[in-house]
Amino acid sequence: MVDYKFCPKCGNILRLRRIKSNEPEYLVCEGCSFVFYLDPKVAACTICTIDGKIPLLKRSIEPSYGKWVFPGGYVSRGERVEDAAIRETKEEVNLDVRLRDLVGIYSYTGRPVIIIVYSAEVIGGELKACDECLEVKTFAPDEIPWDELAFQSTKDALMDYIKKTFTGF
Repeated sequence: MVDYKFCPKCGNILRLRRIKSNEPEYLVCEGCSFVFYLDPKVAACTICTIDGKIPLLKRSIEPSYGKWVFPGGYVSRGERVEDAAIRETKEEVNLDVRLRDLVGIYSYTGRPVIIIVYSAEVIGGELKACDECLEVKTFAPDEIPWDELAFQSTKDALMDYIKKTFTGF
C-alpha cells in the first residue's frame, strides 16, 4: 500500500480503518473522517500486426527495464480509454492505428493497474522506437521472447490475441 500519512482535505493524520466488514481497510482521516480511496490506475494498450508479425518494444524505463511489451500507457483523467490506446501507440512506436476489438481486460491481485488491451489495424506511420523504448522489433507468434516479456498482462494478452488472430496456435 502507498504510504500516505496526511489528509488532503484538512491535514490531519490518516489511519487504516475498516469501514464495512466485507471491504478492505481504507485510509481514513482522524480529524474530518475523509476516506482516502487509493483507486487503481488504468493503462490502455494495442496489439497489431505488420506483415504478419507483432511489433513489440523494449522498455527504457522501470518497471521492467529492458523487457518486451506491446505499446500502451496510462489513461489521463478525462481521456477516453480508446484515445489513450491510440495516443500511446503513436508516442511509443510511431504507428497510427485504428482500434478493432477488445482483446481483454487484465487485473491481478495486489497490483494497482488495470490493463485494457485492444487489437488494432495499422493505418499509418513508420515503426520506430520513440519515447520510453530502447528498441522495437516485430515477432512472428513463434518468435516472441516469452521469458523476456515485461508483465504477466503482456503474456496473457499476447496469448489471447494470438489465439484469436492466428490459425494453428
